[in-house]
Amino acid sequence: MSDSLVELDDVKIWFPIKSGLLLDRHVGDVKAVDGVTLTIRRGETLGLVGESGCGKSTLGRAILRLYEPTGGRIVFDGRDITHLGDDALRPLRREMQMVFQDPFASLNPRHSIGRIVGEPIRAHNLGKRSNVAGRVRELLEIVGLPADAMGRYPHEFSGGQRQRIGVARALALQPEFIVADEPVSALDVSIQAQILNLLESLQDDFKLTYLFIAHDLAVVRHISDRIAVMYLGSVVEVSPSDDLYTNPLHPYTISLLSAVPIPDPIVERQREAILLSGDLPSPANPPSGCRFHTRCPYVQPTRCRDDPPPLRTLAPEHTVACHWAEAIRTGELRPRERPPVFEPGPQLEPEPVPPPT
Repeated sequence: MSDSLVELDDVKIWFPIKSGLLLDRHVGDVKAVDGVTLTIRRGETLGLVGESGCGKSTLGRAILRLYEPTGGRIVFDGRDITHLGDDALRPLRREMQMVFQDPFASLNPRHSIGRIVGEPIRAHNLGKRSNVAGRVRELLEIVGLPADAMGRYPHEFSGGQRQRIGVARALALQPEFIVADEPVSALDVSIQAQILNLLESLQDDFKLTYLFIAHDLAVVRHISDRIAVMYLGSVVEVSPSDDLYTNPLHPYTISLLSAVPIPDPIVERQREAILLSGDLPSPANPPSGCRFHTRCPYVQPTRCRDDPPPLRTLAPEHTVACHWAEAIRTGELRPRERPPVFEPGPQLEPEPVPPPT
């Protein structure tokens, strides 16, 4: 049995842009995912972070073959599933499941909780009706919900409880791999901790492998063994969790971490936040060379604008896509100075108004 459960090799997910009266003219592509190479090991949690629109959720759905890859190769448990048809994919669906981001939209409001959680079991013909009811009660108890929740409907539950229902549904087929697509972003902070602790305990009990997608770096650090950082459809850094936070190598990762607040006012005042200039480029027309060079505080006139940097190994299990990562790490290359901040002039006191005569 291989140590790797999921292998991605130069995976591309492009969405065509159509034009014309009948939308029959292909004028371009939105390159949501453009050349991602990753490995997810059995039993680990790989965190996938990046700002909104960088392609995290698209990549997660492509691994589950909810999207058809435009290019590259997806291997699950030693089997190439890149272009498998529906009939060939059906038995593999039991091994891979998904927890969706929005617990308010991912549950059918017309169905009871018992029907929602038991639907995967019935769809795969894994038990009789009486057995399904018992399995649903067991799943609800596993995720911390009472058994009488079976007869209730999604609107009767809070956001955290709905997400627990989504987790129970994902566990119904006893999968080996789960894609958690920002499962706590729509929840309160106190509820986030409960869901994260639940996911960790389930991983230990059922030997699960997670792809945990998020944009909150503190949440990802808490639950992940390794972290991959995405920018504009490409992976720019992959590292063990602790090493990424103590020794970030890519300028984008450094900028992200500099924006994370630290609950220590003394440290917070002393450190310098790195501000990114400009807006996120369009994935329909990404920049040439390094895709981050239009906003990078360390950009150099040579190489950055012309040569796409490959993922290079600079430390054990730590890869980065940057031409100048060594110079940044040693301090030889410093970020550009920020533009001057406008400071208002002195405020003039209003002239006193003479009293009426």
